[in-house]
Amino acid sequence: MKAATQQILNRFARTTEEVYNLDEFRDRLETGRPLKVKYGVDVTAPFLHIGHAVNLWMQREMQEHGHVVQFLIGDFTTRIGDPTGKSKVRPVIPPEQIEHNAQEFIRQVSAVLLTDPAVFEVRRNSDWFGKMPAEEFLKLLSMVTHSKLIARDMFQRRISAGDEIYLHEMLYPVLQGYDSKMLESDLTIVGTDQLFNELMGRFFQERFGQPPQVVITTRITPGTDGIEKQSKSLGNYIALADTPRDKFGKIMSIPDALMLSYYEVYTLVDLAELEPLRAARIDDPMSWKKRLAREIVARYHGEQIGAQEEEWFTSTFSKKTAPTDAREVKVTPGMTWIELLRRELPDRSASELRRLVQQGAVRLDGEKIASEKSPVEWNGDGMVKVGKLTWFRLVR
Repeated sequence: MKAATQQILNRFARTTEEVYNLDEFRDRLETGRPLKVKYGVDVTAPFLHIGHAVNLWMQREMQEHGHVVQFLIGDFTTRIGDPTGKSKVRPVIPPEQIEHNAQEFIRQVSAVLLTDPAVFEVRRNSDWFGKMPAEEFLKLLSMVTHSKLIARDMFQRRISAGDEIYLHEMLYPVLQGYDSKMLESDLTIVGTDQLFNELMGRFFQERFGQPPQVVITTRITPGTDGIEKQSKSLGNYIALADTPRDKFGKIMSIPDALMLSYYEVYTLVDLAELEPLRAARIDDPMSWKKRLAREIVARYHGEQIGAQEEEWFTSTFSKKTAPTDAREVKVTPGMTWIELLRRELPDRSASELRRLVQQGAVRLDGEKIASEKSPVEWNGDGMVKVGKLTWFRLVR
């Protein structure tokens, strides 16, 4: 078992921020029994990017050693809304939307996680919270003090700003922590913003006589803009649902300064090979970035696809030629550019598309589109380029 344990620890080291605590984790791995790995999501919006996938790949490593990922759908807690990182109260989501989002989450995580029932199980926290008597819930609350909950940094920020904190939001860490007790989880891998909630899980497990779960927090890297963390609203993300071509193109757009951290966090390239990047001794940044894009695409779609996308990028972008295999899209009479773009690029927000037009990143036969509200009209080849790597040909 020691070899398997060391393999997991070595693989985790490159993406781990902190472990609570490492000795406990090593001891759990050495027991030889399948560990329960908690992966909880509030199904507010079915959107996952490669930043989220850092945790998923670590969970995948556990699965490959026979451990079980418990995919916990927070269908009950989604109705409350996790206040983490929120300055305002989150709107309530109807049950049918929660179920739709849950299924979409499962579809997206399957790009990384194994979904074999032997190492993957789906749980829902409505199974216990939806049936919990008021007396039992009040007993649960009696274990936690107000001062413990109000110490959360996001609550302190709201207090400083004079904003309200609603009671149901304060209870959220209690509910998420109790999930760990119900799952009897051994391990959870989360971003640093979820640390408070998952340490609450350790608290409840100990109060109920269970061994406390190990909590691993992971590294967070900036999005493709090199500034903020990946966000759909900012358009600086690489989504799991992106096509291989879009993934490759987005990676090629990152600042050179991000390459080292992206290699470390998003690929399995031997760290020793990255020494030239670490020492800032590289003569050809473009070749390094192409390899980075190829490695990331290959991780999700296979080495052959990664190589094909690198070849496509080189012939299309580097040689500045329009692709011969650009797909054809039909334009209906009176259609505006924003209508066309939203139809053909549904993964991008309307604000992001408007911003691309305003920045001159949408071109028709080489000419910038003047306004997203103008009708789609053309007299030439009808070749549209969006950003650096998205092409399609207009047909009537």
